[in-house]
Formats: sequence, C-alpha cells, structure tokens
Amino acid sequence: MCTAVTYQTKDHYFGRNLDLEFSYHETVTIMPRNKVLPLRHQDSLTRHYALIGMAFVVDDYPLFYDATNEKGLSMAGLNFPGYADFRPPADGKTNIASFELIPWLLGTCATVAEARERLTGINVTDDAFSPQLPPNPLHWMIADQKETIVFEQTARGPVIYDNPVGVMTNNPTFDYHLTHLADFQGLSPAVPDNRFAPSVSLPQYSRGMGAMGLPGDLSSASRFVKVAFTRMNSLSGGSETESVTQFLKILGSVEQQRGCCRLGKDDQGHEKCEITIYSSCCNMDKGIYYYTTYGNSRITGVDMRREDLEGTTCVTYPLREDQDILMEN
Repeated sequence: MCTAVTYQTKDHYFGRNLDLEFSYHETVTIMPRNKVLPLRHQDSLTRHYALIGMAFVVDDYPLFYDATNEKGLSMAGLNFPGYADFRPPADGKTNIASFELIPWLLGTCATVAEARERLTGINVTDDAFSPQLPPNPLHWMIADQKETIVFEQTARGPVIYDNPVGVMTNNPTFDYHLTHLADFQGLSPAVPDNRFAPSVSLPQYSRGMGAMGLPGDLSSASRFVKVAFTRMNSLSGGSETESVTQFLKILGSVEQQRGCCRLGKDDQGHEKCEITIYSSCCNMDKGIYYYTTYGNSRITGVDMRREDLEGTTCVTYPLREDQDILMEN
C-alpha cells in the first residue's frame, strides 16, 4: 500500500510513500530525452521529455514507480488490487501496457490538460514486462503546478477524477475516498467549541482536541483522511529546505513501521511486514528528487539538470539504505 501527495509553497512538490514488504532494489533514475523506449503496441518513444523518478531498471528499461518530467508534470502508480482491470489489446484503442504508462504519458505531455487528452481512448493492457514481472494492479495520481487528477481503469473502464485534495492512497476507488472525507468535516486544527453541551463547562485538557476522531490506523481509507488533513492544514516557510522537510513530515504522518502491518510468514518462517521502503519529494519546478529510506532518515537529493539530458541511456543512483547518524561527542 502507498500514499501520494502534492504540496505548494514558493515551488511545487510531488512525492509518495512506497509501502511494501519487499524491495526490487529500485534506484533514483533519470531517463534522458534520447533514451529509446520500446512500447508493446505503439511506436517506440525516441525523442521525448526527460524524466526523473524512482524505478526498477531492467536492461536499461525503467519501470517507474513515480516520476516528474522536465516540465513539472508528475505521476505515481499506487497499488489497487481487486479494482484495477487491465485488458488485452483492443482495436480502436490506444493500447499501453501498465508498466509503460508513466514514461509514455510523462514523455509526451507537459501538463495535466495534455495528459487528459492522451488518456482519452486509452486501454491499459495486461501485458507482463517479463514472465518474472507480471503486471501490478495500479491506479495513478497525475499532477502539474495547477491541478491534480486520478486515473483508474476498473471493470467499468477508464475513469479520470479531479483531485481537489491533492492526495491519494489505495482501495477502494477514488470517488469513495472523497465521499468518506465528509465524515470528518467537523475536525479542525483549532481549539474546538463545546457544541456537545454548551451549558456544561467541559475542560480543554489537551492541545489538539479539535482533531479528535482523526483516523490513525494504516488502512488506505484512514491514511487518505489523515494525510489529507495533514496536508491541507500544513504550514511551512517557502525555502527549499523548509518545503522539502515539511513535505516529508506530511508523508511521515502515514508512514508504516515494521511490525504494525503483518502479512504472515515467508518461506524461512520470518514475519513479513509492510514498511515504508522510501518516501520521495520532487521539486516539480526544478527537477530535484529528494528521498529518505526506512533505514536512512537523512534526506538525499538528485538534480536531473546536473545530468546530460540529451543522453541515450538511463542514469541511476542506488538508494542510501544505511542510517547516517551524527555523533556530537
């Protein structure tokens, strides 16, 4: 399960938590403009926008989890089991394999408006990247500096939702999550009024009581409410350091700690636990990708514009997994 977020201070930011019980040894990956990307049912992408994001790279083919292109258009794929409905190629449709969708869309679109047009008539196909890598059930959040949408392909076909809250989690479908927010509209970061019994003096025995009832469990529905509340009430300075730090604090409100979401035993008898493998924050305006990992809370950054964006092969940076502790004495 995962969480994706947008945020704005002086600049615009996009990122996500990747919550899984295992890692594919993903890397921060830059796909330059002239990297040829073969597509299963369309012409290969040859000349396209450059991308930076997190990907599992197989034989120089980037399988992106999330990415931002040089124009700022950003996209993340989140787990959507039981709802995603990928189909065989269909006549009269733009057939795109699920693993191709992020580089295809970000490689050819500069804005959400352009992405909407490209998604018209699309059919996300059930092609596997390889026998060892079958298609993952996903839905996607797509954002630029002006608007955010969610794209899902379910049994009723492709659907695009406007996303006014700038967050996304997992199941059920996105329209459910927006409706579910109405159950919490009485919450506030301010000191609450006593509407329960105005004639009775009820003590404010703690700070933060305006948000009592805010979910704190790790389910996708609860994470959606928690991160939406946190994001929409979040305040920070406009500097890059303040903005990136605050963005990662927003994601930290719904991060997963080892042992709190258990998935049974593996073949060796060890407990499988879903954890936040990494949290990312990309400056959409500058193309700088920041991240932390479960094992290393220091923020690491990669600037796409410091690489040769006219190149023909992907540039990758392995994640820093070991904790970086500063000893003061």
